[in-house]
Amino acid sequence: MALRKQKLKTGDCPYCTGKGYFQLLLGGSETCDNCHGTGQKNSVAK
Repeated sequence: MALRKQKLKTGDCPYCTGKGYFQLLLGGSETCDNCHGTGQKNSVAK
């Protein structure tokens, strides 16, 4: 499995690359703790 470099848009979360989640290696996904699933940089959780 090769990792690809992906350019971020301004305002995208740098941890999940703007997707709002991480794909887990053993299957499934997990919400990004940094952006709380919004995909936006420095968002505030409510």
